[in-house]
Amino acid sequence: MNVFSLRPRVAELVLQVYGRPLHPELFDILASRHIQRESYDLSVRITRTGHVISWRRGDLFLTEVTDAGLSLSQVRRLFSQPMRGEHSGRLNLGCGFIYQMNFQVETLTPEIFLHVHDEILADGSKRGLLHNFRPNHRLAVSPLGHISAEARPGCLFLSTFHTFPEENTVVKTQSMIEQKIV
Repeated sequence: MNVFSLRPRVAELVLQVYGRPLHPELFDILASRHIQRESYDLSVRITRTGHVISWRRGDLFLTEVTDAGLSLSQVRRLFSQPMRGEHSGRLNLGCGFIYQMNFQVETLTPEIFLHVHDEILADGSKRGLLHNFRPNHRLAVSPLGHISAEARPGCLFLSTFHTFPEENTVVKTQSMIEQKIV
């Protein structure tokens, strides 16, 4: 089994942000977790291509998606960027909420990639949501998807890591939803 049947090539990935919920059935969801707090609802999902993170507070919605080749509607799409190199963005969600994100695509030497891969695997087994793709070839390094969420007063931090062993590449996103006190 070819690893690219498990995960797309990194060059195909796009990060998109929507100001609305997206139907989960649009995605090939491999692992998910729902967190409900007094002030918000958060769903994190690892997909074959990356992740879908959905946040809701009252009438405010934010959905962050990494995908490859998925044709999503442009309705209330706030941001779209091919995932190459490093990129940062900031959006005003309204009602005093700000969304900030940064992504990095890093291609590493095989030795460093294996070290980083093992660190993600170890960290993911202790906290957050981890999916190990487990390819059919027993000696192959399996792709990983990891999402962690950390809540602080007035702020939610989200980190994702996706590994692409065939390319020795790690895709990282860091997102923050912050309520500004006016």
